[in-house]
Order: sequence, then structure tokens, then C-alpha cells
Amino acid sequence: MTIRVIIVDDQAMVRAGFAALLTAQSDIDVVGEAPDGRKGVEVSRTVHPDVVLMDVRMPEMDGLAAARELLGPPAGVVHRPKVLMLTTFDVDDYVYEALRAGASGFLLKDAPPADLISAVRIVAAGEALLAPSVTRRLIADFARQRPAAPSGGSALRLNGLTPRETEVLELIARGLSNQEIAARLVLAEQTVKTHIGKVLAKLGLRDRAQAVIFAYESGLVTPGEA
Repeated sequence: MTIRVIIVDDQAMVRAGFAALLTAQSDIDVVGEAPDGRKGVEVSRTVHPDVVLMDVRMPEMDGLAAARELLGPPAGVVHRPKVLMLTTFDVDDYVYEALRAGASGFLLKDAPPADLISAVRIVAAGEALLAPSVTRRLIADFARQRPAAPSGGSALRLNGLTPRETEVLELIARGLSNQEIAARLVLAEQTVKTHIGKVLAKLGLRDRAQAVIFAYESGLVTPGEA
């Protein structure tokens, strides 16, 4: 099955480069592009892509606002693509908010070409794209800048987890991969995946990205902890 992609970036050279790279793959088809978030939303609702590569900073409408429109569409709009944010480390705040809005992850703009191709496939398959150590830095830095008191609702939701599930959630937020969590807890990797699935279901979270954010916002993990 071919993965339909649109590229939203205000730099024409970036769009052209990404398009050339992705269309060279037999399982990926670039079906549109746009120079800003507003046009990106319009193109997406016209061609119905599986994945939107979305730059964070753009004129007219930035990537965060566009991601919110695509992932929380008005009544009558049923298509919701996966959104993969394109960013650099100097826009941490925007990426954090995009993940909260439901983006499937982020990719650094200077990542190797193979990482871009892999990212599109991972996101299209319904997985969250998180480089664990990078994600830990991203969320921890943001939480340190804007600390928030845990809400009572978050605490109650945490109480619904078993001790093992809570432990797994904490390790996810600390930046460990499934393999690393399995080694730390002396579990099979498949067992870790099962625990993660239960954590997401119990907390009403869509993917691993939102699980990381929930762990920080609930106070389970705090910035600066080892």
C-alpha cells in the first residue's frame, strides 16, 4: 500500500529536496505541498494524505496552528492525517504543544535522509516517532521552563495504573526505549509492549508521545531527575 504524503514548508528548496527523496521510494507518493500552514490544511483536506510533514515556523499560519486544525477538525470533516513535525532544537515550545495537540512526533530538519524515509513509514503505520533521548530533553526542558502543578484529575488517572504500569510509564518518560525498559525490568520486550498498551488505554492516551507528556504534567516525573 502506497503512503500518501504532503510537505508543508515555507522553503521551496526544502520541499523539493524532501519530495525528491520520498518519491524515489516505491511505497511513498508525494501528493501535494504547501508553503504555509493555512494552505497546508487546504491541500490536506483536498488530497487526503496519510502523513503531513509539517514545518513548525511558517508565515500566514504556523505548523502548530495547522496541526491543531488537521487533528481537531470541525464537524463534518472526517479525515485526520498523521502529522510529523519538522523542527530544530530552538523551537522546543512549539513541538511540545504540537505533541499535546496530537502530532505523531517530530523530526529534526538536519536528520539523515534515511531517517526521514523511516519516519514517514513509522508514522503512517500508526506509531509515534520518538527518539527517546531527544524526546526526554525536549519535554524536560519545556517542563523546566514552564512548571505546572499536577492536576487532581491526572493523579486520579495515575491511581488507575498498576505499580508495574506506573514503572513502565516513568521509564518511557525518562527516555528509555522498549528494549532498554525490558532490560531494566528484566522483562520480555513483548511484555513491555503489552504494558505500554494498557497504560495508553487506561489513561486515554493515543500514543507514546502523549504518554511522555502526561508523565511530566502529572508530576510522575519532574525535570532534572536522573
